[in-house]
Amino acid sequence: MAWNLLFSSDIGLMSLAVIVGVLVIGYVMGKMFKDKMEEETKQLRK
Repeated sequence: MAWNLLFSSDIGLMSLAVIVGVLVIGYVMGKMFKDKMEEETKQLRK
């Protein structure tokens, strides 16, 4: 029932879009932070 509501109603689809958006933003920010930390570590080693 919950899966039906998630994929078939307007509110469910909007909720799904928000969930996917939050996951994508979290992944991108995590990658940015990781890259920035690695860059900073390389500069400190020089």
